[in-house]
Amino acid sequence: MPSGFLGIEDIDRLIHEPARLIIVTVLNVVEAADFLYLQRETGLTKGNLSSHISKLQDSGYIEIEKTYKGKIPLTICRLTNQGREAFRRYRKHWELFIKKTRR
Repeated sequence: MPSGFLGIEDIDRLIHEPARLIIVTVLNVVEAADFLYLQRETGLTKGNLSSHISKLQDSGYIEIEKTYKGKIPLTICRLTNQGREAFRRYRKHWELFIKKTRR
């Protein structure tokens, strides 16, 4: 359980960054998403999205599959079990924080 000032210092800072939070949130509700879908849903530029996806992949939170649709390159992203668990913990931390601040 979180400790310190309302447990906020225990929040997963990798997910907490706004762009990565929206990426993980989108991926949490779908089985997988291609790069263009993520770009549309997040509103990020290709460069920003690519950078944040790389950080999430390096952490083991998402996996990337490079394939083709016909002759067009296709990048598919999905949350790993580790990523789903990290997002579940992230949400739980925020729920606890909100409960504590309502008192």
